[in-house]
Amino acid sequence: MILLENTIVSEDVLERNFICNLAACKGACCIEGDSGAPVSEEEVAILASELENIKPYLTPISLAAIDKNNFWEKDTDGDLVTTCLPTGECNFSFRDHLGYLKCGIEQAYIDGKSSIQKPLSCHLYPIRLSKVGNFDAVNYHQWDICKPACNLGDENKLAVYKFLKEPLIRKFGEDWFNELDSIAKQWNEEKKGK
Repeated sequence: MILLENTIVSEDVLERNFICNLAACKGACCIEGDSGAPVSEEEVAILASELENIKPYLTPISLAAIDKNNFWEKDTDGDLVTTCLPTGECNFSFRDHLGYLKCGIEQAYIDGKSSIQKPLSCHLYPIRLSKVGNFDAVNYHQWDICKPACNLGDENKLAVYKFLKEPLIRKFGEDWFNELDSIAKQWNEEKKGK
């Protein structure tokens, strides 16, 4: 583990490689799992204020489900998550012309219709954040559906933290990321020397 400011970073974040491979997984992370995407109270408030701008990107089934059951709920652990259809898809997902699941929140953002890019938990994946005392634990989450992403990352030798530069800066800031990058370079030099 690496201590960096108020974070504890897993070595896997520096050592593992990853590049999302949408052609292989077809957006499976938007349908697989026990519940919807984790969201913060702040994100729930932003999504509530932006919902009308995001709705044009959602399916009629998801719109009806959101009207009936809202767009967020508490999961079995009491955490805030997006709601999902009975078939498992996040209510914010839609299928593109290739049949890949994509995020309606993100598409609204790309099109300049919304201020929220997507939930930070989605943007940061395969990193998961948790609290350890006063620290944010920054951990790599391994999931079978992401094996093609790991393979693509290995082929291109792109570490998880480098693939996730933008969302890590979104969460922790550019100075934090630059320090992590310096630590990673030193880490790799030391590994080569062994």
